Amino acid sequence: MLNNPKTVLLIDDNVVDLKINSKIIQLSKLFDEIITCQSGEEGLAYLNKTLNDNVKLPDLILLDIQMPDMDGFEFLEAYKQLPKELTEVCLIAMLSSTLDFGDIKKAEASLHVIKLLKKPLLPKELEELLQKYF
Repeated sequence: MLNNPKTVLLIDDNVVDLKINSKIIQLSKLFDEIITCQSGEEGLAYLNKTLNDNVKLPDLILLDIQMPDMDGFEFLEAYKQLPKELTEVCLIAMLSSTLDFGDIKKAEASLHVIKLLKKPLLPKELEELLQKYF
């Protein structure tokens, strides 16, 4: 069990997936705080709003790939423009219900993405991710 408090930001347009993954994270007790956003735009707005508040900044972003308006990869493009103080400390794992080979390659090519996880989240996978990167 990790002893330092962690904040996770879940970005997913699917309300059911948000609820399921929030519950999985809550039950896993791996994070102290779960913030949910229903779009890439909402996620970016949250990050911009909390840029100067280290306590509110997430340690990990769980980012859905397939979303309308702004998909996960478009979010990453905008994320790259954010200050390094954020992008160097906040890690991103992408979530996908389909493991499309193109998405896997694209996610692996991004400097900001540490892993591509399949939905629904598995507590064991999340725990392994935290042990490796935190």
